[in-house]
Amino acid sequence: MAARIAVIGGGWYGCHVATSLMALGFEVKLFEQHGRLLHEASGNNQFRLHLGFHYARHHGTRIQSRDGFSRFMERYSGLSREVEENIYAVPREDSLIDWQTYKLIMTSTGLNYREVSATAGGLKNMDGVMMVDERVLLVERARNYFKTLLGDSLHLKTRVQKIVDHGKHVEVDGEIFDFLVEATWGHHKRLPINLFYEPTILLYYEAGVNLPAITLVDGPLCSIYPTEDPNIYTLSSVPHTPLGTCQTPQEARSLRDAVNVDVVRGKVDSMEMQITRYLPEFRDTYRFIGPQLSIKTKPVGKFDDRSCGVYRENRIFKVMSGKIDTIFVASDRILNFIQSFSNNQVEDDFSSLKQKTLNLKV
Repeated sequence: MAARIAVIGGGWYGCHVATSLMALGFEVKLFEQHGRLLHEASGNNQFRLHLGFHYARHHGTRIQSRDGFSRFMERYSGLSREVEENIYAVPREDSLIDWQTYKLIMTSTGLNYREVSATAGGLKNMDGVMMVDERVLLVERARNYFKTLLGDSLHLKTRVQKIVDHGKHVEVDGEIFDFLVEATWGHHKRLPINLFYEPTILLYYEAGVNLPAITLVDGPLCSIYPTEDPNIYTLSSVPHTPLGTCQTPQEARSLRDAVNVDVVRGKVDSMEMQITRYLPEFRDTYRFIGPQLSIKTKPVGKFDDRSCGVYRENRIFKVMSGKIDTIFVASDRILNFIQSFSNNQVEDDFSSLKQKTLNLKV
C-alpha cells in the first residue's frame, strides 16, 4: 500500500511537492487555509523566475536557481513567459560589487548573458549592463493548473489545528498519515534554524506593454519587474520593501495588516526617489496603482542566502523555501527522506534474518 502523506500549505512548494508525490503513486492530501492556492508569498512577489543573477553573494542560491530554472522549464514551461528586455545593471557608485567581478561570478556559474550599452533601458550612472533570460511567472494560470491536477486531494479553507508525531505515523487533526510535509515557510511549525519573519510591501505600477525589466545589483538597491498582466509592473527596494523584522509569524501578520495610507505614501516616496536616481524618466513612465503586501521567512545573517532546505524531524519534513524554481530541491530531498525510511526497514528485516541464521547455527 502506498504511503499516505499530508502536505500543509498550498504555495508553489506545497503544490509541486504534493503533485510530484501523487505522480509517484503516493496518497496525498494538501491542506490550504485560504480559499485559493498561491495566496500568500507564492502569489505576492515579483513574479520572477530566477536564473541566479540576483545572488552574486551566495553561491548555493545561484546554483539552485540555475539548475532549477532548467527543470522548471521542462516541467512547467506553460506557467511562465519570456521578458523581451531583461536588464541586470551594476551602478557605478552604489553597488557592493564592481562590474568586472559581477561578470566573473556569473560566467563562472555558467550563466549566459549579453553585455549591452550602459545606458540601455534609459539607465544612467551604470558601471555595466547585461541582458539575461529570466522569465515572468504566470500565477493565475498556475493556480488553475495545480487546482485541476490536485483534484480531490486538495482541501481549501482548511486550517490544520493539531499535529501529533506518534513515531511510526503522524496524526493531523485526528487523521493518520505516514508522513507530513510542512510547506508554510515556518508559519505552522517553526523551522530548526535561526530565522526571522519579514513583512514586506511591493508597489504596483501601470505602464506601457513590454517595458524592460530592470534589476540593479548588488546590495541595497531596487528593481522593476513585469507581472503576468502586460501593463502592470512591480517596484521593489532592498532597504524600503521590508516593513520590519519579526520573531513570530503572528507579529509579522500584525505588522503587515497595520499598513495604512500614510505608510504606503511614505514607501512610494522613498522607492520612487531611489529608482529615479538610476532611471530619471521613471515618474513620467509609470503610474502608481497600489501596494502588494506579503511576509517572507529569512535566515539570520548577511550572506544573502535564499536557498531551499528541508529539515526532518522523524516523519515530519519542514521546508525552508528558496526561490520558486528551487521547488525541485525540496521534492528531491523529501523523496530521499521517505526512501531512507524504506532502507531502514530493509536493514531491520536483514538484521532479523541474520539473527535467525545465527540462532540456527547455535
